[in-house]
Amino acid sequence: MLQCTSLLWLWAIATATGSTGSAIRFEDVALGSGLDFILENSPTPDKFMIETMPGGVAIFDYDGDGRPDLFFTNGASIPSLQKSDRKYWNRLFHNEGGLKFRDVTALAGVPGEGYSMGAAAADYDNDGHPDLFVAGVNRNILYRNRGDGTFEDVTNSAGIRSGEWAVAAGWFDFDRDGLLDLWVVHYAKFSVGESRYCGDQRRGIRIYCHPKYFQPLASTLYRNLGNGKFQDVSQTAGIASFAGRGMSVVFADYDHDGWPDVFVTNDNMPNFLFRNKHNGTFEETALVAGVALREDGKPVAAMGADFRDYDNDGWPDLTVTALAAETFPLFRNNGRGSFDDATYTSHVGALSLRHSGWGVGLVDFDNDGWKDLFTANSHVNDRVESFEAAVYREPDMVLANLHNKTFADVSEQAGLTGAKAHRGSAFADLDGDGLVDVLVSSLQEPVELWRNITEGGNHWIELKLIGSRSNRDGIGARIQIGTQYNDMTSAVSYASSALVPVHFGLGAIPTAGKIEITWPSGTRQTLSDVRGDQLLVVREPK
Repeated sequence: MLQCTSLLWLWAIATATGSTGSAIRFEDVALGSGLDFILENSPTPDKFMIETMPGGVAIFDYDGDGRPDLFFTNGASIPSLQKSDRKYWNRLFHNEGGLKFRDVTALAGVPGEGYSMGAAAADYDNDGHPDLFVAGVNRNILYRNRGDGTFEDVTNSAGIRSGEWAVAAGWFDFDRDGLLDLWVVHYAKFSVGESRYCGDQRRGIRIYCHPKYFQPLASTLYRNLGNGKFQDVSQTAGIASFAGRGMSVVFADYDHDGWPDVFVTNDNMPNFLFRNKHNGTFEETALVAGVALREDGKPVAAMGADFRDYDNDGWPDLTVTALAAETFPLFRNNGRGSFDDATYTSHVGALSLRHSGWGVGLVDFDNDGWKDLFTANSHVNDRVESFEAAVYREPDMVLANLHNKTFADVSEQAGLTGAKAHRGSAFADLDGDGLVDVLVSSLQEPVELWRNITEGGNHWIELKLIGSRSNRDGIGARIQIGTQYNDMTSAVSYASSALVPVHFGLGAIPTAGKIEITWPSGTRQTLSDVRGDQLLVVREPK
């Protein structure tokens, strides 16, 4: 029986490794790369909830040299919530090539203010230079890229407000006018003047309080007016009445009606799925669509999310991270306007049951044409081992796609070692070798830069979209190559962002053949006889 089990496991691993027998492998190259960043969350004896929740990261080419650069959000001193020391700065690192990075935070003017949490990158003014939004505790910042290597804080003049605890944000064109709009996710009302004691007072073990003690808040939707100004349209769009303990936001056209929809993860509350009604308003459909709760009707501590097609059937699916004993829910889009809970049928349920996760992404790491699943793992409570059969610090995890709607855990073989309090993550080919690398932040410890060293020779292609009738980044475009589908979006993971070309693995085939692109404007474009193993710049037809 043992021999049979071993043979089945080896078969599963072989199936997961792609058409040329390649196995997913990573190596952490952060040490020596110039990334001297450590996420300062300022833990205090009072156990303020904000201390355990920072860590969003962003990957985007801020200076247009063709190499993705790295941005990290950072905390602040508590209780002042001020970046009173350089160690609290948010940090921007320029990609020098060869996986070497240089700190340009001061030069670019982005050290930030306040206790920062999430990041969202996109070119909101369509000038060809990607801009940056930073979400934080009572302090949000909108940076406009000047195009000379520096940024300008335009928060106030743009009409972006602060004053609430914002965790994450994302850019999308909800009204399809060619201008990117901003969705900001809030967690709860918060004040450093309020400090409830949670834990075991008799034993002197204080922990972060359960989310039920925090009053939820609604998201905010800012419509881009096109003149450097934004208008808060949360009320008229119909989202202001939906209060949640929001953690992350991702976008996709889940019902294929040509309009972008919005998924928001909520902590120990039903998630939200806002369906775009094409008239500037949304309807909340998560419960009817089957993504508000697990199949058993229970909410989870939903944190990170990704919204992509993992089974190559043409419909974007949803993956969510949560805490140990909750599983990482996986909702499969059934193409009928709703989702089926595939958490256990995909094997993700059993593989994630003992893990807690934050960052997450559906990414084809071995270029076999099937998206794998990466999670940045850790529990919320640093004292959880005193109360539960769970651990605080964990290694990251990668689940290889077995091409049959199931996954296998290949984390150990992939080299994902090192237990940390992981938080945000983002994904991009940082060294131009055709393999997607991973950036992960951790509380109080050095960043991880997982260089993808998967061998096997599978082919690939990346598409950098430039809109003419749509927004400049092509955010919201849908791309098909063969049976594969992907969407252009910069919102991913937990409170993180990756404004990078859309990646496709091609397996053993050296050409992409026919590429079909549906732009946000509705324009359809077909490219034929496209060779693989290249970064292809595609401009929207005028």
